[in-house]
Amino acid sequence: MSDPANNGAQSLLIDADDTLWENNIYFEHAIANFISFLNHHEYTPRQVREVLNDVERANVLKHGYGLHSFAHALVETFERLSVEPLTPALHQTIHSFAHTIAENPVEIIAGVPETLNYLAGRHHLILVTKGNLTEQSGKVERSGLKPYFAAVEVVPEKDPAMYREVVAKYGLARDLTWMVGNSPKSDVNPALAAGLNAVFVPHDQTWVLEHEELAQPGDGSGRLLVLERFTELRDHF
Repeated sequence: MSDPANNGAQSLLIDADDTLWENNIYFEHAIANFISFLNHHEYTPRQVREVLNDVERANVLKHGYGLHSFAHALVETFERLSVEPLTPALHQTIHSFAHTIAENPVEIIAGVPETLNYLAGRHHLILVTKGNLTEQSGKVERSGLKPYFAAVEVVPEKDPAMYREVVAKYGLARDLTWMVGNSPKSDVNPALAAGLNAVFVPHDQTWVLEHEELAQPGDGSGRLLVLERFTELRDHF
């Protein structure tokens, strides 16, 4: 694969959660607290988590992504597994596991600001994040990273159609456009399917529902670059 740095200015679509800042670690902490609170006597913590994963898959289709959907999933999982009824007090406690996540500061991943500063002087950067518009926009503002981006797109889902829409909206050249992110399911595979290039920057706490085998570039799809950390973008762009 030729070095992208030799190709001049390019467009980098960059993911936010678990690419620019920590996100899933807070959800994992909330889930651990919920499982401990449930204290199920027949299901192991792993089995409870599998039920929650199934509930979350269904909830995403109904409620989208974000804390509201997550709180719904916790409540529904409790209702499925608990022998005691869901009282208003229990409902409030379960919701608190989800909503304490919003109280966490935006924890920027090491080296991200310096890397964005370098990239923004050489390329066209667009932040592309999925989730609840209010929640994601708030994190973008609090992160202090917004000035590095020419635009911010908060989308309900990341699929090939969405990537094609972003390309059309900003008049991007597909062969000079890269999606950068930690999720095979949302960042890499649909971008490649849309004919874009992709950069996979793995995170060891990526949400289980974002796990998927990396697609390999083929006919009609672009190039795939796999890095170990975000800062390595400076070596390629």
